[in-house]
Amino acid sequence: MTAGEYCNREVMIVEPEVSISEVASMMREHHIGTLVVVEREGDMPHPIGVITDRDLVIDVIAQQVPVDALVVKDVMNKELVSVIEQETLLNTIALMHSKGVRRIIVVADNGSLQGIISADDAIELLAEAMNNLCHLVRREIANEQIMHP
Repeated sequence: MTAGEYCNREVMIVEPEVSISEVASMMREHHIGTLVVVEREGDMPHPIGVITDRDLVIDVIAQQVPVDALVVKDVMNKELVSVIEQETLLNTIALMHSKGVRRIIVVADNGSLQGIISADDAIELLAEAMNNLCHLVRREIANEQIMHP
C-alpha cells in the first residue's frame, strides 16, 4: 500500500495571487476545505503550500482582516508536508501524526503534485482493511466447523 495508490488525485489547486474571496467561493462551490497552492513549472503544478477553511477563519475572519486586501500567498501555510508516491501508507500516516497535520500532499519524484491523502481517507482505508480481516477470521472459523464438526 503506497501513498500514490491511495491518494485522491482530484485535487483542487489555486495559485498564490488568487483573492481570498475567490478561494472561499471555490471551497463553497466544491464542498471542500483545502486547496493546494501551486506554482507551474511548464505544464506541471508543483505544490508550495496549502490553504484551508480553518486558515480563513483563524487568520482572516477572526482577526477582522479585510478580505479584499488579501490573496492566497498572504494566508497560505507554507510549511508543506508531503510524501513521494512510493511512500508506504503506514509511513504516511506516521508522518501525519508526527507533524500534526490532517492532510498530506503526494508528489512525484520531480516534485509535481500527484494527489492528497486526508486523515479521513486513511481512516476509511484502515477500517476497510480491518473489516476484511474480521471476515477472514469468521470464514476460517466456519470452514473449520465444516471440516471438523
